[in-house]
Amino acid sequence: MRHRVLLSLCACSTLVLAACQSGSDADVARALQSVNVIDETNLSDVMLTVGDPAEAVAYFQRATAERPDRIDLQRGLAKSLVRARKPTEAAAVWAKVLLHPEAGSIDRLAYAETLIRMNEWDRAEAELNLIPPTHETYDRYRLEAMVADSNKAWDKADSFYETAAGLTTRPAAVLNNWGYSKLTRGDHTGAERLFAEALRNDPGRFTTKNNLVLARAGQGKYDLPVMQMTQVERAQLLYTAGLAAIKRGDVTIGRGLLREALETHPQHFDEAARALAALDVGAGQG
Repeated sequence: MRHRVLLSLCACSTLVLAACQSGSDADVARALQSVNVIDETNLSDVMLTVGDPAEAVAYFQRATAERPDRIDLQRGLAKSLVRARKPTEAAAVWAKVLLHPEAGSIDRLAYAETLIRMNEWDRAEAELNLIPPTHETYDRYRLEAMVADSNKAWDKADSFYETAAGLTTRPAAVLNNWGYSKLTRGDHTGAERLFAEALRNDPGRFTTKNNLVLARAGQGKYDLPVMQMTQVERAQLLYTAGLAAIKRGDVTIGRGLLREALETHPQHFDEAARALAALDVGAGQG
């Protein structure tokens, strides 16, 4: 009798152990799947930030082929194509992303920005108009400002730029764009103010430094403003100021600035040398 009971208990134990083992295997599989998703996410983040653009495109092309249902991988492919300077291909992927049931306003914004990179301003504006007005983000107003600029709707552009700048803790880029907008309109004073504000937020941005020099030169102010700059940057900014002076008809001042740029540069400054030589040849022929 005791043997039959013992056998029964052993049989039950075996069944319980098998059930536990089965449950354990399922838990392990789920855990490994979660780890794989985390690893994929980390790798995707690396590919979108520090990875080589071409390698990132190849990675996301493989990943989307294997998992065509994953919207995050489709987004990664579109973003990597933008980084690889292939906006036309990126736009096609964004259009596909927008067909996904999980797509949202952020994806449409990315699509609109890609269209802007393609100079498809009307199409970009049409996509922005499809985004609900309740979606009030920095990127939305930044793109709205750019579209308004393209339409020469200056009041709207100023309003959108101002709103965008207020919606980010890092407004240097949008302030630079706003300043450039003012520069193209001929408002050099307004442009100078915005470039200076952008540099207060990001003192190392050379594009803004160069734009600030152009804005000042447009007012006949050719001296370099007080700002953080390397010796090479100083030479390049003097070169910019010199060319701007010559363009405004202040040839003597421009020639002096080009010479100063040559003397300031720690190495040979070929562009400045060529510009000065061309200026001297022109003067000789005159």
